[in-house]
Amino acid sequence: QVQLVESGGGLAQPGGSLRLSCAASGDIYRINLMGWYRQAPGNQRELVANIRSTDGNVNYADSVKGRFTISGDNAKNTWYLQMNSLKPEDTAVYYCKLSELPGSDFWGQGTQVTVSS
Repeated sequence: QVQLVESGGGLAQPGGSLRLSCAASGDIYRINLMGWYRQAPGNQRELVANIRSTDGNVNYADSVKGRFTISGDNAKNTWYLQMNSLKPEDTAVYYCKLSELPGSDFWGQGTQVTVSS
């Protein structure tokens, strides 16, 4: 079994920054993608960013491009989401996701990010 533990959420002012971390442990085999998703009240869960373990290729939602940066540490099975220039519309529960080959997905428990003055 794989466990994901998130940290780093909280309250930030508009224009501020937060950094999320996700640490994976357990029976980890072939990591394909490490990602971050978010879900605001009344909305569907959406992809924020992901990074491919093999080559570091990254993918961002248009709404966060230029503001958020995803990075990973394969040796520690940990990945991060640096969030800068935060906006109130970034308020959501953020989930990390680990995708293994051939096709298993694991989710973190979620961490609340609130952007408000």
